[in-house]
Amino acid sequence: MRSIFLCLVLACMVSAFTMAQDKDKDSTRTVTGCLQKTSHANEFLLLANDGSSWKVRSDTVSLGEHVGHTVSATGVVSNSTAHNMKEDTKDMAHDTGIKKHNAEHGNLKVTDVQMVSDSCSR
Repeated sequence: MRSIFLCLVLACMVSAFTMAQDKDKDSTRTVTGCLQKTSHANEFLLLANDGSSWKVRSDTVSLGEHVGHTVSATGVVSNSTAHNMKEDTKDMAHDTGIKKHNAEHGNLKVTDVQMVSDSCSR
């Protein structure tokens, strides 16, 4: 029984890896939502309009001036291959009814930020 379970887990991991490559997700994302300050220096939380949340930071863009604003942030996903595999696995689990909530969580190094609104709708 244990070996069957291990084979099943291995098959799911291989499928997730294959799907991640098939979808060819980009390592760059644009996320729109409410920017909040965290307790860590130079690290912010972007609560996206689609329910996802992102720890964001930037070496080139001033994020602090946008705290409390709705922004559209473009950046590079940290460890994008592993992140995309994780999201594909969550999608498969959600599609089979294993998980009710499928919001994305990740880390984004922001290269561009545009203010959408000077307040947040949340």
